[in-house]
Amino acid sequence: MEGKILIVDDAAFMRMMIKDTLKNSGYENIIEAADGEQAIQTYKAEKPDLVIMDITMPNKNGLEALKEIRKMDPNAVIVMCSAMGQESMVVEAIRNGAKDFIVKPFKSERIIKTVQGIID
Repeated sequence: MEGKILIVDDAAFMRMMIKDTLKNSGYENIIEAADGEQAIQTYKAEKPDLVIMDITMPNKNGLEALKEIRKMDPNAVIVMCSAMGQESMVVEAIRNGAKDFIVKPFKSERIIKTVQGIID
């Protein structure tokens, strides 16, 4: 499947889980970043079609990175990931231009459905 996807999460196992889910569904062009700061630099360099980004991260959280990426590229497509109980952060993310959100713990079907709705 076409489309470059950037996965941003400070937990390597979460990035791996999302990456495996996407690869098993035919998405090959996947890049990663471990925090919001790396996400901004990677977005600048790679211009992915979709960013899947955790909200809670060190150095720069997902909301801060979302705002900076959207300032740099108003057409950036970003899906936020949040744990249960982060509703106010999700609302703020949507208000700041996030396209959608996925709640942890993830269900593989939800990740694929969200990505297919955006990329395919």
